[in-house]
Amino acid sequence: MTAQKTDYFGFTIPLMELMGLIPETIAPGHARTRLPMRPELTNSRGVVHGGTMMSVLDFTMSAAARGHQPDLGMATIDMTTSFLAPGEGDLIIEARALRVGASIAFCEGEIRNTAGELVAKASASFKVLKSHPGGD
Repeated sequence: MTAQKTDYFGFTIPLMELMGLIPETIAPGHARTRLPMRPELTNSRGVVHGGTMMSVLDFTMSAAARGHQPDLGMATIDMTTSFLAPGEGDLIIEARALRVGASIAFCEGEIRNTAGELVAKASASFKVLKSHPGGD
C-alpha cells in the first residue's frame, strides 16, 4: 500500500514532507504552515537547525506568492534570513506576498514559537513561473 502524500497547497514536495511540515492555510498573499519539533531537525545544540528554518520559510513565502493563483510556480532568486532566537519546540511559519508581478514576486515571512516569540524573519524574491509541472 502506498502512503498518502501531503498536499502542499496543490503540490507534492518531498523535502517538506521529509521535514514534517504541515500546511495550514493559503489565501491571496498569505500562507501559514507549522513545523512540529523532531530531533532529526535539530543542530548540535538540540534546537531546530537554521537550514531547516530557511527551507520552511522559503516554501511558505513561495506559497504566499502563489496564493492568488495556486497553479503558479516559484523559483527562489534570493533570500535573506535573520535568526532572533533559538528554534525550540513546534514552530509556526507565516508569510506574506508584498508584491506579485508578472515575472517577480517579493515576500516576507516569520517563524514564531508556540509562545509567540519571534524566532526568525526572512525576505525573498521569486521568479514567477507561469505554470508548474507539480512541485516546488
